[in-house]
Amino acid sequence: MEPKRFDLPTGRAEEGFKDKKPLYTFGEAMAEANRCLYCSDAPCIKACPTAINIPEFIRKIGTGNVKGAARTILTANILGQSCAQACPVEVLCAGSCVYTGWGREPINIGRLQRYAVENTLEKTPELFQAKPSTGKRIALVGSGPASIAAAGMLALEGHTCIIYERKAIPGGLNSLGIAPYKLKSPEALREFEWVLSLGRIELRMGVEVVEQAKEPGQVSTSELLASHDAVFLGLGLGADSKLGVPGEEGEGVHGATHFIERIKVEPGLALKGVKRAMVVGGGNTALDIAHELALLGVEVDMVYRRSEKEMGGYSHELDGARVDGVRLVENRQPVEIVHKDGKVVGVKLATTRDGKPVPGTEELVPVELVCMAIGQERATGVARAFPGVELDSRGRVKVDAATHRTGNAKVWSGGDCVNGGKEVVNAVAEAKVAVRDIQRHLAGA
Repeated sequence: MEPKRFDLPTGRAEEGFKDKKPLYTFGEAMAEANRCLYCSDAPCIKACPTAINIPEFIRKIGTGNVKGAARTILTANILGQSCAQACPVEVLCAGSCVYTGWGREPINIGRLQRYAVENTLEKTPELFQAKPSTGKRIALVGSGPASIAAAGMLALEGHTCIIYERKAIPGGLNSLGIAPYKLKSPEALREFEWVLSLGRIELRMGVEVVEQAKEPGQVSTSELLASHDAVFLGLGLGADSKLGVPGEEGEGVHGATHFIERIKVEPGLALKGVKRAMVVGGGNTALDIAHELALLGVEVDMVYRRSEKEMGGYSHELDGARVDGVRLVENRQPVEIVHKDGKVVGVKLATTRDGKPVPGTEELVPVELVCMAIGQERATGVARAFPGVELDSRGRVKVDAATHRTGNAKVWSGGDCVNGGKEVVNAVAEAKVAVRDIQRHLAGA
């Protein structure tokens, strides 16, 4: 395995977060594995977007074959470690466990998966042997989960993969966007390093793909198409959306995903003077940043313009955030962010009806920090620079669902830029679909 290349600075806020679901010990893993019923028509497999044979890998753990369990997992999902930690198993595999229907505690599938993969990759990372070189070259734009997964699978098939990443830290959502009590940046980067160690994967950092390359560090879409046999777009999502209220541009107002990234990788991030914060939104990103701020010792109000039952975030995430002090404020919406001497001092909240503010209902809530978690812009402008690639009305890359091929015969896409923002496991599942079709294309089928 290659030496580590993605060392992060110390003094990052994420270092202070405790692991929400710590790595099992040997005894814990054996006890949990032996609870599994090894269902023949396992609902947990059907609930997994990557169709991991869950009973099979759990049985292998129970018989002491941890390496075999890891091989089963990673054959189906090459990002099996990060998915083990970041997946909402409560609504996927574990949520479909037969024990759940009986009112009993479901098998802790995610923690067993992490146990198998983490222990194996630490001790014997050489699990797979790549096929002989085919001489084919694939460009992958962006280094998030969809591109990493696609590159790993294609490299094992003998193809050369070149990943183009404009940021200084690779990994996309895995490295920069997942709450640190689930998955810390160094853990995500270790997994990325393992995928790179499979061979025939080149990572080009600080390179931006544009329609016309005019500056150093840029490469044009036409150049990619001319110099590669296929192109995969794993563009992720863009900047945090804004609410469009007075005071939103001032100091102390942050986009949620940008602030999560700062917590994860910025050394010395301090919340000095911040006693109370407001998070605006009702999705999983809002829940993540609200929970993180609460764990950092801040009093947090999470404001949503509709009711709790209409929230897009997972109920188990809300339950966990509430345990740690997050307060949900329903049917309210900011109409102004108030500043004094250049700093946030409060937010004017209005009562909402059908999700819209009602005039005359405003009240001032004192806060020192505001995080907007109301969605993200689409980072897909460059996609349209590829001839034949189209976006839908919501700015997502349009693909054939059966192949994930775009309107350009040499371009495929997957992940958040296609699905609008789902889980890491969905990005891997979409990459698998694309890779199968890329394989057919490269074989001349």
